[in-house]
Amino acid sequence: MTVLIIHDPQTQGGSSPAPAPLLSGSLRARAAGTDWPATMLDRPEALTRMRSRHSEASDHMSVPRQGSRWVLDWLGEHPGATWQERWLATGVEAAGRPWRQIPLAWLRSLGRESRWNEEQFFRSLHIVFGADLIRPSLAWLSVAAFGAGSLGRTMAAMRDPDGFAELRARCSADPKIAQAALTRNLYRAAALVSAKGGTINDVTPGDVLEMLDAEADARGTNVGSTGLFYRLLQEMGSFGPDAPATLRHLRVAGQKTPEELIDQYQLSSRHIRDLLVAYLKERQPTLDYRSLTSIAYHLAGLFWAEVERHHPGIDSLVLPTGVAGAWKRRLRTITRTVTGPDGRKRNIEVERVNYRECLTPVRALYLDLAQWALEDPARWAHWVAPCPIGREEIDRRKSTRHRKSRMDARTRERLPVLPVLVESVNRHRKDAAALLESANHAAPGTMFTAAGQTLMRLAPSRSAAAKIWAVDPDTGQRRDLGHEEEHAFWAFAAVEVLRATGIRVEELTELSHHSLVQYRLPTSGELVPLLQIAPSKTDTERLLVVSPELADVLSLIIRRVQNPESGAVPLVEAYDQHERIWRPAAPVLFQRSVVGEQRAINPGLIRDLLTEALEQSGLTDPVTGEPLHFTPHDFRRLFITDAVLSGLPPHIAQIIAGHRDINVTMGYKAVYPTEAVDAHLAFLARRRSLRPSDEYRRPTDEEWKEFLGHFEKRKVASGTCGRAFGTPCIHEHACIRCPMLWPDPAQHGRLLEIRDNLLARIAEAEREGWLGEIEGLQVSLAGAEDKLAQAHRRRTGQPPVSLGLPSIKKS
Repeated sequence: MTVLIIHDPQTQGGSSPAPAPLLSGSLRARAAGTDWPATMLDRPEALTRMRSRHSEASDHMSVPRQGSRWVLDWLGEHPGATWQERWLATGVEAAGRPWRQIPLAWLRSLGRESRWNEEQFFRSLHIVFGADLIRPSLAWLSVAAFGAGSLGRTMAAMRDPDGFAELRARCSADPKIAQAALTRNLYRAAALVSAKGGTINDVTPGDVLEMLDAEADARGTNVGSTGLFYRLLQEMGSFGPDAPATLRHLRVAGQKTPEELIDQYQLSSRHIRDLLVAYLKERQPTLDYRSLTSIAYHLAGLFWAEVERHHPGIDSLVLPTGVAGAWKRRLRTITRTVTGPDGRKRNIEVERVNYRECLTPVRALYLDLAQWALEDPARWAHWVAPCPIGREEIDRRKSTRHRKSRMDARTRERLPVLPVLVESVNRHRKDAAALLESANHAAPGTMFTAAGQTLMRLAPSRSAAAKIWAVDPDTGQRRDLGHEEEHAFWAFAAVEVLRATGIRVEELTELSHHSLVQYRLPTSGELVPLLQIAPSKTDTERLLVVSPELADVLSLIIRRVQNPESGAVPLVEAYDQHERIWRPAAPVLFQRSVVGEQRAINPGLIRDLLTEALEQSGLTDPVTGEPLHFTPHDFRRLFITDAVLSGLPPHIAQIIAGHRDINVTMGYKAVYPTEAVDAHLAFLARRRSLRPSDEYRRPTDEEWKEFLGHFEKRKVASGTCGRAFGTPCIHEHACIRCPMLWPDPAQHGRLLEIRDNLLARIAEAEREGWLGEIEGLQVSLAGAEDKLAQAHRRRTGQPPVSLGLPSIKKS
């Protein structure tokens, strides 16, 4: 039996640390010096320092004496008062990756071209670094292609034996740290000590950021284990108590000032730039940060930067009609990259869905300036200009109806297949768990079978001991079973919680152990578990009843994330992507371990997990044939639609969903054809009950014969009369002229005879001068031509075109 834990055990850890401070003082990167004592030594003193440092640190390593003299000879041939200045004068750092060709050319010029001499020279270069005679830059060390082991051993032996030993011991003690990560981080520590001087204990957070940025620039991407490197140095006490807790605290962007928000769009007009900054500052006190950034994007990015791009030199809000019209035309479309059937990508222009929403902030700017000019003319009056956007242009009633239609269609497509998705993620979770369990009990190199799959367990030498690798013998594909199981579980958890609660994805990631509360019913005394949703979009807190199914899921999540020894859910800090701030540490339920560090799962990962789950389910879009796409907000619409269809009163659904307006709730609810049919039948029943009962009595035999006789009399020579029951012939039986005649295709010949006869009679009337007769005959001729055309279409018309019906592809 699954038990939902409502009581929160004694959580471990203390209060959350303060938000990440700015890099200042001891936190900022150390500057690269040029005149420290060791670099100013003369040649004999430098040789002595190199040999003494090396011999003291490592008795078992031979000192390349000849190579040491060659390095100093090479440096001595370049200008400079210190060894560091001579090093920079060699040009190796500016040369980048092919830097080795510079000293190799020098060796060849002296006739010392041999593999042994080259090896001696480059080994001695490490010793020069270890003796602190020169300090190469981090950017150069990132491309120098030194062996991670050789530089690390040299710096560990000559500079900081205890620090490197502790770093190695901490990595080796953690089974989640792979051998490759250990080697990489030892090299990073060696590079920092080489470039900045001192020991590992002297490294600052700014040094680490500079090091990682240099790596990313050199390789074109971020290298792995960056967070691990920062955490290891933090645990060793290198940074001090004021340093941010994790590397992410330094990496993620905090809130920007209005000046920074506008300046990122690089506006040419200083005049308009200052206006937009002043406008943001004026509105900032009443807006959250996300709204502030949205206004900055619309005004500076979509509006003025776009105007400047096509009209250089413009410097006034007074826009000519042509300029404003051209900007609005460009705003109506956006460029998207699509992949064709042949796999090639191409750019296409598509309509911007939120076109009117983009116009609204610009119109608000003009109208706000006009209003503020009345209140404070000295400050705002000179900015006032005619608004280029009319009121009718931002009328969103039609676009709102279109959006409602699109969302309803999207909901109707996804609600029927929701059970398939739920079954798929649950099955995939169980299969992934079974594979991981079987692999744990299998020896490396042996085969194991679980969930209908046969794999072979691997033990890569560079992988962490905690990783479980397997290979498919049929395809040769390597699989990280732990990674697969983790993604399968959190996809299952996200789908189940979202569909059972209808909460927003931000609210999902903020759920914590403290969100589970109890309520005792005053009537029966029964304890009801409730889920407390923290204030988010509408700043309104609400409570949801925890169903038994949801209780099972929450219990699985808690058991997965809680500490096995204390039973406490670890405290983690989560980053609010909208407000750009770190939330206080809390026992959030959606958290996972990343290289030994507990991290909150962010909304971006939730979306990626849903995409993976949809691909595995086999569900496809009925139009494009591509894998069906679900967003977290789709589950919110599905929840509200299903709840109202199941009989939940809309005003209760509004409270559960956390909407301020019931119209918003009903906007989320999709309308189904069955609802329209049922409502129409109910309307007819109500109208029938209000009409006289004698209108619905059984007809008499005479009335029924009269009714049937009417339809028998509708058959005429050229077709069928379509007049209503009980109505007389309005054309006095001139059927050819009557629009109620439905011509029979079999009477096409008769209609031709009638037409030819009419033509002959018109010719006779013209010949005899019967002008009054001609007018009536021409009316009849037009009727005959029309009936001939109708008969021809019915006789030779194409068969109806089948538009087809959408169908659900079975997985």
